[in-house]
Amino acid sequence: MIRAAALLAIATLAACSDRADAPLAEAKPPECPAMPAQDYVWIPGATFTLGADAQLPEEGPPREVTVAGFWIATHEVTNAEFAEFVRATGYRTLAEQDPPPLPGAPPDMLVPGSAVFTAPTDGNPNWWRWVVGAEWRHPAGPATNIDGRARDPVVQIGFEDALAFAKWKGKALPSEEQWELAAASGGADRNVPVGKDGKPRANFYQGSFPVRDLGTDGFTGRAPVACFPADAHGVHDLIGNVWEWTTSAAGSERNVIKGGSFLCAANYCARYRPAARQFQERSLGTDHIGFRLIDPARPAPDKPAP
Repeated sequence: MIRAAALLAIATLAACSDRADAPLAEAKPPECPAMPAQDYVWIPGATFTLGADAQLPEEGPPREVTVAGFWIATHEVTNAEFAEFVRATGYRTLAEQDPPPLPGAPPDMLVPGSAVFTAPTDGNPNWWRWVVGAEWRHPAGPATNIDGRARDPVVQIGFEDALAFAKWKGKALPSEEQWELAAASGGADRNVPVGKDGKPRANFYQGSFPVRDLGTDGFTGRAPVACFPADAHGVHDLIGNVWEWTTSAAGSERNVIKGGSFLCAANYCARYRPAARQFQERSLGTDHIGFRLIDPARPAPDKPAP
């Protein structure tokens, strides 16, 4: 585990220089529709170009891959679903456990906690901070909680935590190839998550990251799952809201995460695209990383009669 080392690196990140102190013009959060009637939908197999329209070096080069059909969850795993898992098993997430020792680490990083995004200030220009007591029940630290947010995607989840939940459910996590096939073939715009009417089709960051999220999509943080319209397959939130773990490794200590989050902005990373990818330490969850499942045991749907 290299969680502490990763956090030392995170703590050095500096904010952009174009600070803006004017009040935010947040939109009223939209009224979310009922949860999807289907829990999983079928993604037909295909040969496609992984990393098509790559915009950052780590996204390319584009390469042709073949993926068999599979069932994918229509939404990210929620706080309510993860709470059921914890009640049934007594599971403790990585963020609730003592971090591994790291010589020279600040005292706060030697007790349970996790990384939390905080808008930079004149006194502290870093936007990622280690917060003691941050874990899935308290995503931004002990002063926060998930009361009334059962439908929000669970966050502060390490890769091992996501695997444990998937095993308990008898499901699995998607590979990067499966995840990208679902997103790329579902009709998501390859460049920007807005509809033809110009309205946001996903929860992402509008404004000047990291200091000014205008919230014109109705949210300046996580949104309830399936609040935004489903794609052509019937899948919600593959783009935006929270990053999602995949089983695809990126070296010995990291895995690929996909989809971007509510913190992805056009002026910074624009990783709310099917081809976008990022590498995350398996031992480190944050308040913008969650996951969804696939169902490898469910048989393929019957083909319609000719």
